[in-house]
Amino acid sequence: MTAKLVIPRQAAQRDIDQAIAHYAAEAGEPVALAFIDALERAFRRIAQHPAVGSPRCAFELRLQGLRAWPLRRSPYRVFYVEREDHLDVWRMLHAQRDIPAWMQEPARADAPQPQALRARPAVAWVAGVAASHRSC
Repeated sequence: MTAKLVIPRQAAQRDIDQAIAHYAAEAGEPVALAFIDALERAFRRIAQHPAVGSPRCAFELRLQGLRAWPLRRSPYRVFYVEREDHLDVWRMLHAQRDIPAWMQEPARADAPQPQALRARPAVAWVAGVAASHRSC
């Protein structure tokens, strides 16, 4: 089976960037890098086996096809919908958040980003996020 492309929407990319920035600031670079590794493993897993995610939220939220997959050793879940040629990642949310409220916010309607998320070296994630969150 060929793996599908994983394409995060803008809201999902913001969620990812914020989580990495939080881990880097609060727990340090090693924890942020471990989080990135867990996210990359989760993306590989759902890309190879799209039906692996739980459909529970789809029923609760009445969002047909929505699935959730947890990140290993992390309180985050990836919320996605399988499309014919890719996985449309809607959000990456902390499991303790009010998931229905976060999934219903206007950002849910944003379009997938034109380019698929490509694996970047973990240091680039941390450095890129850190640079974008510096204060003047």
